[in-house]
Amino acid sequence: METKQKLETALKEAMRANDAVRKATIRMALTNIKLAEVEKGSPLEDNAILGILQKEIKGRREAISDAEKANRPDLIANAEAEIVVLNEFLPKQLTPEELTVLANAAIQEVGASSPADMGKVMKVLMPRVQGRIAGDQVSQVLKQLLQKS
Repeated sequence: METKQKLETALKEAMRANDAVRKATIRMALTNIKLAEVEKGSPLEDNAILGILQKEIKGRREAISDAEKANRPDLIANAEAEIVVLNEFLPKQLTPEELTVLANAAIQEVGASSPADMGKVMKVLMPRVQGRIAGDQVSQVLKQLLQKS
């Protein structure tokens, strides 16, 4: 089943179960997906939807960081609960070792030899890892690998 369909089904189940956090989190994700579809003018592919979910999680992590600075444990708990809900719809996350293997393959495929080639490698690698790891982590690993070569 496609990720968007899973989200819609989970929303209906959350509404039946009267699970407020789950319902609000899934609604927000579906709203952002629909906004992206309107901007694009066509339905999104599953990889793009996974990217939106990753972006949602990143936003929650930033909110946790801000809430820690403000000493707001209530906001931290809410954001952590939302992250748990969103993670249910993402595929198994890549380990650093798996990312390194995929990054090396992309570097070989593009023929990259320096950090200046990072954009070319990212263009090839990101669709392969979308939704399974955050883009900033991909960027860090690529920088390390390209500086060594």
